[in-house]
Amino acid sequence: MSEKPVGEMSFEEAMGELEQVVSQLERGDVALEESIKLYERGAALKAQCETKLKAAEEKVAQITLDRDGQPTGTAPVETD
Repeated sequence: MSEKPVGEMSFEEAMGELEQVVSQLERGDVALEESIKLYERGAALKAQCETKLKAAEEKVAQITLDRDGQPTGTAPVETD
């Protein structure tokens, strides 16, 4: 498990570590206290992945196209 703070991880880093956490928990050979720590870390990693994915989806959704369907830039993301 990485010592890097979850909030500083890229999507790929967080997803990779999340896969490791899930694998360890699925094996079932981890002590209860360690399982709880892994679960908490996994929840934080999942949230980071969701945040990064949502940001990427918003960027893609805001790509503007010309009349021929070619990308011309991006539009500002509207927030509520």
